Amino acid sequence: MPNPIRTIAPIAIPLAALLCAAPALAAGPLQVEAKVLTEQKTRAADGTVRVALVPARRIVPGDRVTFVLAYRNTGAQPIGNVVLDNPVPKGIAYRAPAATSAAPDLSVDGKTFGPLASLRVAAANGTTRAATPDDVTHVRWRLERPITAGAQGQLAFDAVLR
Repeated sequence: MPNPIRTIAPIAIPLAALLCAAPALAAGPLQVEAKVLTEQKTRAADGTVRVALVPARRIVPGDRVTFVLAYRNTGAQPIGNVVLDNPVPKGIAYRAPAATSAAPDLSVDGKTFGPLASLRVAAANGTTRAATPDDVTHVRWRLERPITAGAQGQLAFDAVLR
């Protein structure tokens, strides 16, 4: 049985660094590249509007961004028990998994993970309250199947710049 691999993607970046994509992790056969994308709308001559995700170069509070983890097994053997764990940068508010991505487990403290509905945070009066997307501090995916040699995929979540 392969050893578990825990990959922490380089997403905990200062807001100024959101202007360019984070570098790829290059240790071992599991290659992970983190990207920060934003929506770009263009209007065609016929009046239709096309929306594309492009690298975030300039964003302002309220802008929606998509954090993408692209992974690939460059080795000759399958890699099992893969966990991709991403801190949500300060100044960024988690919103939801991207439309094309598997739903991640979430955390409000970096230690306990689960669906948002199962998470609680301390309230000002000494009690706890249900967590909201604004409380999310970490996003984590556990890949259910090994990544076969040469296979690749991507996972993503949507967020907004506070």
